[in-house]
Amino acid sequence: MGMLKEFKDFAMKGNLVDIAVGFVMGAAFKAVVTSFTGGIVSPLIGLIFNADFKDLKYIVKEGVADEAGKITGEVAVLYGDFLTNVIDFIIVAFVMFLVVKGINRMNKKKEEEVPAEPAGPTQEELLSEIRDLLSKK
Repeated sequence: MGMLKEFKDFAMKGNLVDIAVGFVMGAAFKAVVTSFTGGIVSPLIGLIFNADFKDLKYIVKEGVADEAGKITGEVAVLYGDFLTNVIDFIIVAFVMFLVVKGINRMNKKKEEEVPAEPAGPTQEELLSEIRDLLSKK
């Protein structure tokens, strides 16, 4: 039973739960960014190349079309797909940067709101008190 309790304590630590929530939110956000890039950014950039941006490729070896029109044996570098993924990454990284920056700013404000501890007597005041106490004797 000790191992089960230890695992439960580990799994329910605040940081681990925060990481799990962040992971799920990140995966959902990635889907939104992928949809944004594939549905909006890629077609707009594709206008420049007169093709679907995601389908851009450099063909190294031509393939052969069969009766159904399916091309087999083609060797190609899919740079359009790669560039789409790079754009996805940049968008996600920038948004995560903004989120972390906002969290740091909120934490900084919380630190500023904490009142400073009342200052104790200075060294000179303590020495003056000792002098006064000694002079009374």
